[in-house]
Amino acid sequence: MNNTWVKYGAYFILIVLIQGLVVNNFQFSMYINPMIYPVMILMLPFELNILITMLVAFVLGISVDAFSNTFGLNASAALVIGYLRPTVLNIIKPRDGYDPVLLPSIHDMGKLWFLTYAAVLLFIHHLWFFIIEVLRFDQIGQILLKTIISLTFSLFLIILFQYIFYKPSKK
Repeated sequence: MNNTWVKYGAYFILIVLIQGLVVNNFQFSMYINPMIYPVMILMLPFELNILITMLVAFVLGISVDAFSNTFGLNASAALVIGYLRPTVLNIIKPRDGYDPVLLPSIHDMGKLWFLTYAAVLLFIHHLWFFIIEVLRFDQIGQILLKTIISLTFSLFLIILFQYIFYKPSKK
């Protein structure tokens, strides 16, 4: 168990550094704002307590906010998906339930399941982030466009991250 938490700690630091030092510096256009740090929340074990999930989400979001000068935007968006994660997992749960040995990864759960899971939570994350960032509902078209384009880039990077850093769990 301790080895697992050390591994998660290393991933946490790596993800915050990649988001803060690399991904935040991508400047394609005003509509593309990729975010990979939600992968840390997505990859937490299935049976993890919601309070621990939300604590991890908050610390992760605040850490990214420190790099981004976004004053709590990332923390609030991370908390939202940390809170909604159990509901989404319950909605897309396989008929036999989740095997506690497996992780919610592309390797363990399959491509379609992971794409559905990640796309739903990333859409919620990005939509929340951009609505709070703008705080104007008269620009909902731009917010939705920015959400969908950023979601596409973020999902691509997260899938790439999955193949580079995560290996299948042992059954």
